[in-house]
Amino acid sequence: MKTTSIIGIILIVLGGLALAYQGITFIEKEEIVDIGPIELNTEHEETIPLPPILGIIAIAGGIGMLIYGSRKGA
Repeated sequence: MKTTSIIGIILIVLGGLALAYQGITFIEKEEIVDIGPIELNTEHEETIPLPPILGIIAIAGGIGMLIYGSRKGA
């Protein structure tokens, strides 16, 4: 399989994941107080949104790479 085809498939998969999940969520731990043996911590959930256009562009780019790869070899 050619490099352009592999990159195209990866872009299509990543674009599909971006459309399905629409963001990356993670938990951030923050230390509030640390006095000797006493510690107070808090956790809060952060989300980095991924706009749907990003997934669409990745899928379109992946399809373009697959078409380019197939025509280049012919």
